[in-house]
Amino acid sequence: MKSSINIFYVDDDVDDQDLFREAVAELNGACEVAVQNNGNELIAKLKSPLPIPDMIFLDLNMPGMNGYQALREIRDNDKTRYVPVIVFSTSDDDRAINTMRELGANLYIPKPTSYKAIKKVLHHSLAINWSLFETGDENFVYRVS
Repeated sequence: MKSSINIFYVDDDVDDQDLFREAVAELNGACEVAVQNNGNELIAKLKSPLPIPDMIFLDLNMPGMNGYQALREIRDNDKTRYVPVIVFSTSDDDRAINTMRELGANLYIPKPTSYKAIKKVLHHSLAINWSLFETGDENFVYRVS
């Protein structure tokens, strides 16, 4: 059994990166977070000989390669095709949500504004058994109020 969960977090906002790392550190269980600032860094990291992550949290709006382009590359690569991708973005419009679902994202989470809510969505995402999870209309978007 694996001793820790390896998470890639892709976001160009340094404050969001810090909040994400802090929230993950407070959760039960061992998680390691590797941060990439955009899709280009993510794809380069995924092509390295290091083990692939257990899940990827992906922002949409980033300089260079954005989240849409990165997800296409992730799903087109045999090595990463089945890695769970959780879209974690301030974009909460139907077009973005539908496009990411069509491109193969597993879950869409509009970024919450409170630290407590960030911890809640992380707990939710880490509790999912991704090998059994099937994305559907009723469970693709996870919003915290």
